[in-house]
Amino acid sequence: MGREFIDIFEDWAPLYDDSVTGKDAQYEKVFEHYDQILSEVVEKSLDKVLEFGVGTGNLTNQLLKEGKSVIGIEPSSAMRKIAQKKLPDITILDGDFINFPKLTMPINSIVSTYAFHHLTDEEKKQAIKQFHEVLQPKGMVVFGDTMFETIEAKQKQIDIARKKGFKALAEDLEREYYPIIETVRNAFEKYNFHVSFKQMNDFVWIISAIKIA
Repeated sequence: MGREFIDIFEDWAPLYDDSVTGKDAQYEKVFEHYDQILSEVVEKSLDKVLEFGVGTGNLTNQLLKEGKSVIGIEPSSAMRKIAQKKLPDITILDGDFINFPKLTMPINSIVSTYAFHHLTDEEKKQAIKQFHEVLQPKGMVVFGDTMFETIEAKQKQIDIARKKGFKALAEDLEREYYPIIETVRNAFEKYNFHVSFKQMNDFVWIISAIKIA
């Protein structure tokens, strides 16, 4: 359920905010327009939000500033500690996209950034099915995440990373479950969502999916 990558995030937690602000050259292009990506997710989301993969709380903070009610889910204890220190009044629970505690409020938005790719394609389908069950009528899923239009486009970015000597980025792209857009589209449509995509940089797209039935 994506938890096979927990150790990576336990180690990355103290440096994560440096990465998203462009201080890690390997991930500079992955996090290009980071603030705009967060803003896009916040703008599209409704008022009662379930956030998966809270990380260090950057998206959570923006949601709260816009007056939204947020329940956060984060499997990494190191990430939770940092987020909780930044945002002491928010509820951040141990869990993941598929296994999480019972919710205490109705949800009309499910949001996430840089996390959905931790699930395999089959796990993504399982999670999307649960999103449909959790969301109120006409609720929204709004994710910002790395994905690719084709397998060839993904391989091109791996080749570019290796050429630049970005070993960690290349290994990351090969190791994790970065999806092809059509696969994601089909999964959302299977579970009665109308879905659209917007490209934000060479890696990240915004997924906007509305529950239609």
